[in-house]
Amino acid sequence: MDIGVPAEIKTAEKRIGLTPSAVSELTGLGHNVVIESGAGVGAGYEDNSYQEVGASIASSAAEVFDTSEMIVKVKEPQASERAMLKPHHTLFTYLHLAADQPQTDELIKSGATCIAYETVTDDAGRLPLLAPMSAIAGRMSVQAGAHALEATQGGSGLLLGGVPGVRPGKVVIIGGGVVGENAAEMAVGLKAEVTVLDRNPKVLEELDKRFNGRIRTVYSTNAELENSVIDADLVIGAVLVKGARAPRLVTREMLSRMRKGSVLVDVAVDQGGCFETTKATTHLDPTFVVDGIVHYCVANMPGGVPRTSTQALSNATLPYVVALANKGVLEALQQDPHLLNGLNVCDGNITDKAVAETFSLDYVAPIEALSAK
Repeated sequence: MDIGVPAEIKTAEKRIGLTPSAVSELTGLGHNVVIESGAGVGAGYEDNSYQEVGASIASSAAEVFDTSEMIVKVKEPQASERAMLKPHHTLFTYLHLAADQPQTDELIKSGATCIAYETVTDDAGRLPLLAPMSAIAGRMSVQAGAHALEATQGGSGLLLGGVPGVRPGKVVIIGGGVVGENAAEMAVGLKAEVTVLDRNPKVLEELDKRFNGRIRTVYSTNAELENSVIDADLVIGAVLVKGARAPRLVTREMLSRMRKGSVLVDVAVDQGGCFETTKATTHLDPTFVVDGIVHYCVANMPGGVPRTSTQALSNATLPYVVALANKGVLEALQQDPHLLNGLNVCDGNITDKAVAETFSLDYVAPIEALSAK
């Protein structure tokens, strides 16, 4: 199969879809891989590191799209990239369609087969291609929040971990999944006072055991959520509804009762955000202030550590890329129900129920859409 990896063009995005090691696996299996020139530089990979393992280098994204059947990316395709997609293409990347109707509409029009990393599942019902970036985002959320609390960044001037004789900051994490667990690990390591809210008692029980009582776990009723947020120095939004838009849990009214200079970090911003006042920001201009509360809402947080993120993501996606390339897209999807769950758009149809419901579009079951190909 002809596999293409274009450079990421979202603002300050320096990750690349495949590492040289992953490319080596693919070329060793007889597949052709073309990399856009300079695509790996931000993650520490020069063009020659790809050429040495058998890839060819393209001078432009247009050349990558023109010569490839499968496009492997990191972030959702931007408008100029969507314009290059054709019906014969298979796009394998993060999509987050439920928060982006223009992208959804244009992918439908393209006729391409679009598989979203974030809705691929495994035998335990987890999201194995979202997990590595969720882990990184969770860890980065505490770093970002701690920095934003500094007075020079507009924060309250609080050291998150405190010092002997001075209380530490209060960290409230909304959601106890992969993001929340990793955020808690970092916050506990800094000696902050940590509370995790979730609606799944089993998740709360597992977190309590995992941290041996060093965090507080709270069942997330509306009242508990509101009281916890109002008293927090740092709130981390770590809510995920697979394939769907994140629920807005923290209202603007709550902000008026928080301490000025407190910080909100919305890791769910890719899915629309879980704070009413969320608006997507970039690594170049990561924060804004509403009602005296600092907001950090960077839509591609793991892009801030592109070397680590690229390696973690490529390790996770490689088995699926190999399956798609070796078996062909149709057979690979038909044989693997978990990969099939990643199919969001196929031949002009929406094949993810949550996305269809979000935008009131007709839903076609993935296997039905494939049978028509």
